[in-house]
Amino acid sequence: MAVAVVLILLVVASVLFHVFSPWWQTPIASNWGSIDSALDVTLWICAIVFIAINLFIALAIIRYRHRKGHRADYEPENAALEKRLTLWTGIGIAGMLAPGLVAWNEYVTVPKEAAVIEATGQQWSWSFRLPGNDGVLGTADIHHIGVDNPFGINPNDPYGQDDVLVEASEIYLPVGRPVKVLLRSKDVLHDFYVPHFRAKMDLVPGILTYFWVTPTRTGTFDILCAELCGVGHHAMRGTVVVADRKSYDNWLGEQLTFAQINAELAAARAGDEVRLARADTPRVPGSGGE
Repeated sequence: MAVAVVLILLVVASVLFHVFSPWWQTPIASNWGSIDSALDVTLWICAIVFIAINLFIALAIIRYRHRKGHRADYEPENAALEKRLTLWTGIGIAGMLAPGLVAWNEYVTVPKEAAVIEATGQQWSWSFRLPGNDGVLGTADIHHIGVDNPFGINPNDPYGQDDVLVEASEIYLPVGRPVKVLLRSKDVLHDFYVPHFRAKMDLVPGILTYFWVTPTRTGTFDILCAELCGVGHHAMRGTVVVADRKSYDNWLGEQLTFAQINAELAAARAGDEVRLARADTPRVPGSGGE
């Protein structure tokens, strides 16, 4: 009997916890209401099954407990019961899968008018790349990654010269415009996750993954890594700022392109070489303070 009482209290406490819990989903800031709907359907189906099974076990413990003068019947098979259980289990599984499959189909079907950005993950930071005026991202490969080319952009690809590079962990997105997010990893498995967008996807080394999203309200939202990626996993955070078109264009105009960064690096090297040459030049007696 004590076990039955504990099970009943467990069901009641679980229901009350979900009704009064403050830990619910963050307010949605994207077009992915279908993902919330799929999660709600899964929650309701699992809740009904959880309550039904535990109350049935409690009832069975109470009704069929050992009592003097009562004997148990042995029934190794019950075809009718098995058919009913199979039917309702199949309906429950289909009910959970169907909304998720519909949402997934939308999630990977990118609108033709979507803009493109690329997010790169590495232990333990985020960086971003956007296409320049040509609207096309240049090709990139891990073999091109170096101190002066952390994004691995192909230096011989003309489409990559005007790519906008953002090495900080903050990216701006325009509100109300669909965006395709390409995902790369430099080292291990990561996961790009923005809770307010309901959007997440693994970054797999050697594979280019993607999803798309339309931000629906302005604000600043956290980017998290949702895949354990090492001792600094907890600190792998970033920020996505959803801004109006003017603010977005102003931010974009402040960022440097791949060609501009290369030009600055070349100028810096040239300046260093001039300074080294001057330092190595022997001084003529009587000049420069001699």
